[in-house]
Amino acid sequence: MVNLEWFRTFKAIYETGSLTAAANKLYISQPGVSLHLTSLEAHIGYKLFDRGTRKMVATEHGNILYNSIVEGVDKLESAERHFYRNANSDKTSISIGMCFETFQHVLEPYISELPFDLISKFGMYPQMLGDLDKGLLDFVISPQKDDSLNVQYTPFSKEKVVLVAGAKSDISEFNKIIEKSDMKGAEKWLNNQIWFGTTGDMEHLRLFWIENFKKRPDFKPNFIVPNKSSILRSIANREGFAVVPDFLAKEQFANNSVRLVWEGKIPLENTLYFAQRKKTIYAKELETLQKIFIKEFE
Repeated sequence: MVNLEWFRTFKAIYETGSLTAAANKLYISQPGVSLHLTSLEAHIGYKLFDRGTRKMVATEHGNILYNSIVEGVDKLESAERHFYRNANSDKTSISIGMCFETFQHVLEPYISELPFDLISKFGMYPQMLGDLDKGLLDFVISPQKDDSLNVQYTPFSKEKVVLVAGAKSDISEFNKIIEKSDMKGAEKWLNNQIWFGTTGDMEHLRLFWIENFKKRPDFKPNFIVPNKSSILRSIANREGFAVVPDFLAKEQFANNSVRLVWEGKIPLENTLYFAQRKKTIYAKELETLQKIFIKEFE
């Protein structure tokens, strides 16, 4: 019978390209890695790697096997992390998902006070909601919903997507253009400004543009930074424009380091939801998290 650890070891070799790197990743000895691989190859009857001088190169059978088992091994590893308990603690462990900025601005200050352990995941909403449905996450903050019958969505707030600028940006001409309701002029003026965006996530900018100008933006941001918090730090008391959810900039609006330039001709709002499985054993812990978000979004 196949040992499931052989698959974990095979996956590590495939992804790292060497026996030594796989051993380091799995915290086992290199001879142990070699034994797992040899045993797996003997069990299935095929050579899985060509041993190069510097790198283990997967054979065709190795590629087929990897594509067949990678999702299953990932799920097993996620389940292992989910149910892991520290030997010195009997506290409940909750797995949550949300965008990084929401975590940083809302939940981060409360982490050390939580009466349970917390595992946080950041990623795309469809993937996190899928992980919630599968039981890999327990709680998600999302502006999106899917059609899972296993997940309940509770609206708790709204975020308004707005145009902001650093305090040193001169917006007097733009204000005059907007007063005239000259949307073509407004778009032309904005196209000539210094723009900031985030790596891999231009959704807010795209939706804001479509809502107000009935088209996608036809420019690329001058500066791409890791996340929206980085945008706000970059333009604070400087020049630069961006489109962000308004709650992320509350502090900057209050100290006037970043200005609210325009909410748009038609304000773009997203409803934020608490997402959790309908049947959960963590109702008490999730209620604690919900109270934090309700308080911070008031």
